[in-house]
Amino acid sequence: MNPDDFINSSAGKCIKTTEGYWAFVPSDLPPKIKYDKNLSIHLSDADRALSELSGTSKLLPNPYRLISPYIRREAVSSSRIEGTQASISDLFFYESSQLKHVKDSDVKEVHNYVKAMEHGIERLKELPISIRLIREIHGILMKGVRGSKTTPGELRKIQNWIGAPNSKPEDSVYVPPPVYYMKEALYNWEKYLHEKADEPLLIQCALMHYQFEAVHPILDGNGRLGRLLITFFLIERGYLEQPLLYISEYFERNREKYYEHLLNVSRKGDWYGWVLFFLKGIAEQSKDALIKADKILRLYDKYMKDLKKTKKIPESAHKLIDEIFKNPFVSISNLSKEWDIPYNSVKTGVKRLEELEILVEIPDAGKEVLNLSKSSKMFVAKDILELISLNR
Repeated sequence: MNPDDFINSSAGKCIKTTEGYWAFVPSDLPPKIKYDKNLSIHLSDADRALSELSGTSKLLPNPYRLISPYIRREAVSSSRIEGTQASISDLFFYESSQLKHVKDSDVKEVHNYVKAMEHGIERLKELPISIRLIREIHGILMKGVRGSKTTPGELRKIQNWIGAPNSKPEDSVYVPPPVYYMKEALYNWEKYLHEKADEPLLIQCALMHYQFEAVHPILDGNGRLGRLLITFFLIERGYLEQPLLYISEYFERNREKYYEHLLNVSRKGDWYGWVLFFLKGIAEQSKDALIKADKILRLYDKYMKDLKKTKKIPESAHKLIDEIFKNPFVSISNLSKEWDIPYNSVKTGVKRLEELEILVEIPDAGKEVLNLSKSSKMFVAKDILELISLNR
């Protein structure tokens, strides 16, 4: 890392370590940010869009039809930023088939992200965003996947850095603070979150995310954990009732700008550029989530109306419609076990949804791709899968 790149930064300072390389130590939050008309307009737009999204969840009789696909969109996008290749259909299939022997580490990483999100949201009921929560979430995030040998659930005890594969601190892009300074910066980060700040909440969220990434307090998984914290922050502060914002999709779509803005805070003290980029993402993804919500709910209503037109509706059919909006892949045997009802009862409901062309059986050729035996019965709701996939 070249200290000359950071010489004009007001966001922190470079120090020379005892090992001879340079590292960046971020200043405590909050920084001074220029609030002009442009920033105020984007703050208002983001605030309004996010409030509308949150309000939508309060009006829904069953918001869980949106929560499951939205969490998984966030999980897939956030993990892709770090290089995973798993798609949302890969994740849904993995979860529905319960094939725990799957060798694809990418889909396991994404599945861990979902579990970490769900665990964190539950823990927020009794535990604030804190170092303790970070360690818990990190332990879940890294369990049994790449990086699982780098002390899951623990703050780092050695130096890390960001750069090309096999790079060293001296030729890396960014070196976060050494361990002693890292701990101090992280405690100050936590203190900032627990005190009443003067900044608007969405700007606090942007500051919080940058600072966590700059401190880089764990050996592996900082990016994913930092993006999880955005959702946790918005829920903890009452901005979201449910995790309906998939902000990582915006970061992935603008990956180079995302990294550039974060680095420019450290190098140039460009808080304004980062905050503006962040607010645009909040607004854009909130609006996209609202559009998706309307389409999902319309499709749900259509399916329910189609079902009511048929005679002798199987009891399991209604339950199946709710289920496929959580996960478009259906395994009769697995649902029979999960719901604790006879196999044939589930099968009858599946048959009715097949007749309505809501479900289609995965053909033998598709089973080979998915590593399923030909005797396995797997179905998919194609319209739902297409709707909730990562296509804008």
